Amino acid sequence: MLKKLMITTALSGLMIGAAAAQGMNPSSPAAKPATPPAATAPATSGSAQFINSQKPDQFLASKFKGTDVIGADNEKIGGVSDILFDKSGKIEAFVVGVGGFLGIGSKDVALAPASFQVVPGDKSKNESDKLRLSMTKEQLKQAANFEPYKEPRATTGMGGTGTTRPSPAAPAPAPSPSR
Repeated sequence: MLKKLMITTALSGLMIGAAAAQGMNPSSPAAKPATPPAATAPATSGSAQFINSQKPDQFLASKFKGTDVIGADNEKIGGVSDILFDKSGKIEAFVVGVGGFLGIGSKDVALAPASFQVVPGDKSKNESDKLRLSMTKEQLKQAANFEPYKEPRATTGMGGTGTTRPSPAAPAPAPSPSR
């Protein structure tokens, strides 16, 4: 028994050592030429690419979430309640809450970013920027509701939908006598 334990321990140590050796990078940093980050190839799944600062033509999502949406007449018609991204990080839509009061009774409508024009706020009044649409509040209210994706509920695989089981309080029907 002790012999088996010693052999198992030795083999485990060899396998861990081999795995660790495979994970090590044999080339030293001095052997590789230094390349600036901008000249590197697109990031692969195993590497990270850092961005040090925001450029003037880039926006943060936090800038738009909560932003007032105004119509062509400069009257507020809603506010950005969320931002829809695809898997690659591209913004697909701004979700605008329209109608209602303090979020009660409002509905969400999703519009592509190209639908909006960024309008600078009045800096003397400490106003933030706004998003302008060429639509009215009534047109937005008539638009289709935006429905977020809801993952399907897990099932037990024990039958189809719509089947019910009797409650514990209700007695099960008595079996019919066989003939």
